[in-house]
Amino acid sequence: MNAVTRKTSRGRTFLTVFLKEVRENLRDRRTLISAFLTGPLLGPVLFVMLLNVTLSRELDKAEKPLPVPVIGAEYAPNLVDALKAGGVVPGPAVADPAQAVRKQDADVVLRIAPNYGKAWRKGEPVQVELFYDSSQRDANTSVERVTQLVESYAKQQGAMRLVARGLSPSTAWPLQVAKRDQATPQSRAVLMFAMLPYFFVITVFMGGMYLAIDLTAGERERQSLEPLFANPVARWKILCGKLAAISVFSTASLLITLVAFAVVGQFIPAEKIGMELDLGLHFASHVLVLMLPLVLLLSALQSMVAAFAKSYREAQTYLSLLMLVPIIPSALLSFMPIKAQAWMYAIPLLGQNLGIMQLLRGDGVSAQQVGLCLLGSLAAALIALLATIQLYRSERLAISA
Repeated sequence: MNAVTRKTSRGRTFLTVFLKEVRENLRDRRTLISAFLTGPLLGPVLFVMLLNVTLSRELDKAEKPLPVPVIGAEYAPNLVDALKAGGVVPGPAVADPAQAVRKQDADVVLRIAPNYGKAWRKGEPVQVELFYDSSQRDANTSVERVTQLVESYAKQQGAMRLVARGLSPSTAWPLQVAKRDQATPQSRAVLMFAMLPYFFVITVFMGGMYLAIDLTAGERERQSLEPLFANPVARWKILCGKLAAISVFSTASLLITLVAFAVVGQFIPAEKIGMELDLGLHFASHVLVLMLPLVLLLSALQSMVAAFAKSYREAQTYLSLLMLVPIIPSALLSFMPIKAQAWMYAIPLLGQNLGIMQLLRGDGVSAQQVGLCLLGSLAAALIALLATIQLYRSERLAISA
């Protein structure tokens, strides 16, 4: 009976450790704020608020009257009238247009040369100058708007010159390009939400980080890990109980984030800029499936890294450095766009990134892609788990100093 009782007791170790860690950390304010409030709730709200502010500014510049300082407006009254018809409000000339643009006193400055009228009457080509700073992203919409108005006026006047000479306007344009944009309103949303996969990964990471630190370096610092290991129970069972607790907190954090994006995503005026965004149940359920194996992988990595630290503060430093790893796939795809290959979905982090981007585009993910993503991440999680189990077997782990 003693052997049976001991075997049953060991079988319950996983559940006992899991429930103990969950209950204790539900009372920890720092863990709760990190897992259930700061990232999962405030993150999506701030993300959407900043996006709305940016979109509002872009829409205002695209639709509302645009003040533009014009130097030499008296030399080209017809051009100025065409700009006014397009919503541009000619402003007073500035002494130094380059300096005005660099100091952001104006998004764009138009300068018309004094010989504009003389050259125009002779039928000679004339030139106007647009001063702008391409490094100022806020000014891009204004620059594009003024450029299009000037070019449209130039084409119109060029056509009128040909007609006056008895020629067809098409003579000047023997070749015309018909643009067939294959992007859908939903696929264009990817341009604005390219960092969303990284946001989900960081949410999972932050959701379990403080718990992972507390259950390894924290207990080591409090000298409570050694008495725990002194029990006649396999250490891998203790580890699995701790990993289950970390995974529950990370998964809960991810679920809150998905719900938050589904709610606040409805307040993004995507349709005003020709985009369509769907962050509802279909999107959330697929993201959850793709991210679940990553939850286990990150939990194991966090526990393994934190186990090398002898104090809570030291573990925070190590995990802060580990937090930089998930940004690599998003950064690579942002600066080096690639065509997704089947094998890429088997790479942890990269596979999740590619899958979420496809969901944002509205293309969906195939069963093969989901399978590769799950198998690749689960294999990496198993390797990380085995490495952490090996680390837990070391007697040095229980020593706090």
